[in-house]
Amino acid sequence: MKLSRRLIPDIDILQTFECAARHGSFTQAAKELNLTQSAVSRQMSELESQIGVLLFERVRQRVVLSDAGQKFLPEVRRLLGLTEETMLRAMAASQSASSLSIATLPTFGSRWLMPRLPDFLRLYPDMALSVASRSQPFDFEEEPFDLAIHYGQPVWAHATCTYLCSEMIVPVGSPELLAANPVATPAELAGSAPLLHLSTRPKAWADWFESVQAEVVSPYKGHRFEHFSMVIEAALAGLGFALVPRYLIEHELLSGRLRVLFDQPLTTENSYYLVVPDHNKENPMAQSFFAWIADQVSKRP
Repeated sequence: MKLSRRLIPDIDILQTFECAARHGSFTQAAKELNLTQSAVSRQMSELESQIGVLLFERVRQRVVLSDAGQKFLPEVRRLLGLTEETMLRAMAASQSASSLSIATLPTFGSRWLMPRLPDFLRLYPDMALSVASRSQPFDFEEEPFDLAIHYGQPVWAHATCTYLCSEMIVPVGSPELLAANPVATPAELAGSAPLLHLSTRPKAWADWFESVQAEVVSPYKGHRFEHFSMVIEAALAGLGFALVPRYLIEHELLSGRLRVLFDQPLTTENSYYLVVPDHNKENPMAQSFFAWIADQVSKRP
């Protein structure tokens, strides 16, 4: 993709805009950036001329963002943050023989991937890793990760999805909750204690009850949480019964802090995939990471 230099502002001018917007003052922005007030004013005039809209309104001794400026500011902050992240990643990579940047699902990354990464780094001791969490597909052109771990269907624009594994979810609860709310059959679950739901999978409990042929009045009642990590912590705290992937609670099951209520797992309709952008398919470290993670997945109990 060919970029138009005319449309790309100087990064210094964007920094000045963000600073002036944050302070609501060209004078304070000048002090922070070690510029003169007239230099800040001139840069903002240049930016407004380039965009073709008024970004600031002058109110007494202050400058206030216009409606266009308020819409522009979040994008500028995102761009500046991405620029800083890119530089830091490049600086880290320059100190290493190789580097790899990975986007992964939050709970998958913290609970399954992180405990296993030391094994990967033993194979590649000079590797500089960068790991960030992303819950949804993104544009690899805008966020330059080398690869991503994705849960869903194998669909990602301008990238290749390679199957890693399916997912099986099981009902679990803390020993204390089970002692206070003993259940003999799956049908008794919904009425004995609250059900803990992942907000992005509101039908999970309904699907599980259907898979075990248990009739319940309302499988949708209970508490809702945004991430599996929250669901797991809620289950550990005894807030209710949870339906979670077994691989995310390996340590809790081994220690007895959580127990599987009924060993009748449900295989979800989505799966896990390793996603590599089309422009990065020949990256040897991405290929090495896939071989490694595929081997780790094959060892799951």
